Amino acid sequence: MKWKINFILDKIEGEPLRRLRFRLRWSQNIVAFNLGFKIDPSKWSPDTQRCKINTTHGDKSIPASVINREINRYELITESIFNKLNERGIIPKKEYIKEEILKEIRGIDPIDKTDNLLEAFDVFTKEMGTENSWTEATYEKFRALKGHIINFDEKISFNSLDKSKLTLFVKFLINHEDIKNTTAEKQLSFLKWFLRWAKQKNYQVNDDFEKFKPKLKKTDKKVIFLDWDELMTVYNFNLQNDKKRLEKIKDIFLFSCFTSLRFSDVQFLKKSDIYKDYMLVTTIKTNDTVKIELNQYSKSILEKYINLNINGEYVFPEISNQKMNKYLKELIELCGIDKPVTITYYKGNKRFDQIYPKYKLIGTHCGRRTFICNALMLGIPPEIVMKWTGHSSYKSMQPYIDIADKAKRDAMNLFNR
Repeated sequence: MKWKINFILDKIEGEPLRRLRFRLRWSQNIVAFNLGFKIDPSKWSPDTQRCKINTTHGDKSIPASVINREINRYELITESIFNKLNERGIIPKKEYIKEEILKEIRGIDPIDKTDNLLEAFDVFTKEMGTENSWTEATYEKFRALKGHIINFDEKISFNSLDKSKLTLFVKFLINHEDIKNTTAEKQLSFLKWFLRWAKQKNYQVNDDFEKFKPKLKKTDKKVIFLDWDELMTVYNFNLQNDKKRLEKIKDIFLFSCFTSLRFSDVQFLKKSDIYKDYMLVTTIKTNDTVKIELNQYSKSILEKYINLNINGEYVFPEISNQKMNKYLKELIELCGIDKPVTITYYKGNKRFDQIYPKYKLIGTHCGRRTFICNALMLGIPPEIVMKWTGHSSYKSMQPYIDIADKAKRDAMNLFNR
């Protein structure tokens, strides 16, 4: 019995990229699967049916080597299945071949797909985590979602997730898991990601999720940052001897405030990334390489650490994000930055207003936001700021641009007094 495998690119409506599909023919039978990759056709070789070497593909810039390995895996598994069948003189039906390939590729029995939502969820996190190089924080988000699903209905199935069940799940998140509307909305977006993947992988998914958009009350997320005067207060603050342990906390946070680097990128900043007047940093979160010019503030901080050997090849001493956030609040409180800030949120239809002293809301994420807001308020064009931060669209920058515009309006109003 002869068989033939082809890897083909299918058009996606409204997109320049193509879906990568596996197609198998034998004895007038055809089986086809979507491999889950989006391919740039200009970087595809029809002759070898492989991605051209040293290219990347799709929204996540997946390397050709990863995609080509998956193509090889499909070929090897198919060959193994057909060789065994040939030895036994069996010409299989396409349903059997489809099930066998799915079982080998995904590690589960496709016959049980309808009732194996939680098992499929584990396959999803493993596959997506590997494909997209998830951080531990991302894995934790999906572990939390799985926990919510189990608490909601440990016997849940794909077919049962219709509109009414999804509505009950959102209510369960808010009323029983005691989470905010914005968090429930985020959990729902993660669940939809999983369901889209499952549908693409030929699981028996109820299609209701695609049009399910519950109306949850919410407010715009407040951007917490240090204005220029507050930033200078921290920069010029002299720590007493009994608080010298906070010196590295101060320096790491300020370096983020003056460079736009995330805490994770500051922690993994290498001495080899530093040049005379700039840094070249490949970010942990997005794998983008950004060039960030150094200013007098970032240079002064670097000079304290660049020649020390406290953390091998890395510039700054190592500290966990949890400890950094704890000590950072202590530092900002010492600096007297305690202006009351109101945080508003909803749980269901109930509104909550909580007032905090500002230092309680300061975390490592505020460093990057402080840089962006102050850069814009200093008059630096957004497109320049985006080159430093790695933002790819104005949409993600819009909250910061709005803050800068309000600051300009408030400043102009001083003429009216």
